[in-house]
Amino acid sequence: MALAHTEHAPTPRPGRERRPVVIQGGMGVAISGWRLAREVAGAGHLGVVSGTAMDAVISRVLQDGDPGGHYRRALAHFPSPAMAQRVLDKYFIDGGRATDSPYKPIPKLTLETAVAGEELGVVGNFAEVWLAKEGLAEDAVVGINCLEKVQMGTPTALFGAMLAGVDYVLMGAGIPREIPQLLRSLAAGEVGRISADVAGGTVRRHIEVDPRGLLGEELPPIVKPDFLAIVSVDQLATYLHRDPDIRPDGFVVERPPAGGHSAPPRGRLQLDELGEPVYGARDEADLDKMAAIGLPFWMAGAYGTPEGVAQALSAGAVGVQVGTLFALSVDSGLAPGPRAQLMDRLRGGTLTVRNDPRASPTGFPFKVATLEGTASEAEVYEARPRLCDLSYLRQPYQREDGEVGYRCAAEPVHMYLKKGGALEDTVGRKCLCNGLMANIGMGQHRKDGYDEDTLVTLGQDLDGAEVLIVRHPQGWRAVDALSYLQEQLPAVQLASV
Repeated sequence: MALAHTEHAPTPRPGRERRPVVIQGGMGVAISGWRLAREVAGAGHLGVVSGTAMDAVISRVLQDGDPGGHYRRALAHFPSPAMAQRVLDKYFIDGGRATDSPYKPIPKLTLETAVAGEELGVVGNFAEVWLAKEGLAEDAVVGINCLEKVQMGTPTALFGAMLAGVDYVLMGAGIPREIPQLLRSLAAGEVGRISADVAGGTVRRHIEVDPRGLLGEELPPIVKPDFLAIVSVDQLATYLHRDPDIRPDGFVVERPPAGGHSAPPRGRLQLDELGEPVYGARDEADLDKMAAIGLPFWMAGAYGTPEGVAQALSAGAVGVQVGTLFALSVDSGLAPGPRAQLMDRLRGGTLTVRNDPRASPTGFPFKVATLEGTASEAEVYEARPRLCDLSYLRQPYQREDGEVGYRCAAEPVHMYLKKGGALEDTVGRKCLCNGLMANIGMGQHRKDGYDEDTLVTLGQDLDGAEVLIVRHPQGWRAVDALSYLQEQLPAVQLASV
């Protein structure tokens, strides 16, 4: 039975008045899973789950039999038992699917995703946040990270996370100007919407979620989480701060070495001798101007050492956001195979991460760890059947008839061209969606016998990881990474976190 909705704003949860020194970066797909976020949040910092493709993740976990029963335990607490049961009836396989059986497809995201797809997105993100917060102290804080470039899944993902009591929302890979209003609307139980980026569009279109349409009139109390916008330069932070309607509660200032997607260099794209984008002074935020804005901010991108934390604090930041140290920890969602590859290379001093300007269908540079037998190698990438079936990075575009179509630069080239795409946009593009699912051991097994290849992303700064592998040759936990990062914090500050 759903809980009664209150017309009064719920009291904000404790914990947010004390800003965490360390934000564990949100890394998709499910590398920043609930186990990792729970460990970090339980240690007094901000644990973050990835909100990308959680509809696919929960569907595949359930098809694999939900080992340990964790997702079913979370779904038992979902405000709409009927919705949770529909998801279970559709995807749960007792004992798990046969290993040579493909995963069932799920509804694709569109500007008007089918109700079954909306429900799967809401339930998946609810379960991930609920599990991250399960059993923690009342003042422990958990966040969710989404991408501006994955717009079509954002409203349902954030609604599901808010139903589970998420404390922070973080978003980058674009300009997240509409997220503050989306969060306010959802907290009030109202329809939440964001504008859709439609290539060639002449009519303004929206992506929305209707809380009461999905759960009924009796909604549980929903608290608005704090919103941290991930920015690369102070000019964007100033723009977002200027207008109260789009103003976030704080910023994460992400430098070019950060993992995953990063902002392209400002101005004309230039590549170095390795074929990587060249960044300059224009691509670095002025930290004095960031401090002058007056909102809390954290530094990211090559701050994953005690010295990096001290440097960030001396520049006026509250702390740092770190991804790579946590991605490599035993608490992350990374599957044993790719983790072993990464750790072997780290021990041997041969781990390299390339900032590939072509890999992502979004057009944003994307960091790719160079590993044998993965899609980071040209021959492996070329041998992969070119397809787009998960489709999270599809771009909506306006067709000649005025309707909306969808295309992805990583789909079969002839299909992309038929939809009006440019040939040059397809060169080197990789299917991130399927590769990232394979990273967590949930790659698709196709009927023709093809098993999806992994495609691992990390940050390019490995200094902290190289220290930890010496201290913990067999691997480290998230709490080991946290202890390392805090080694130069004053004792008085340690006592407050």
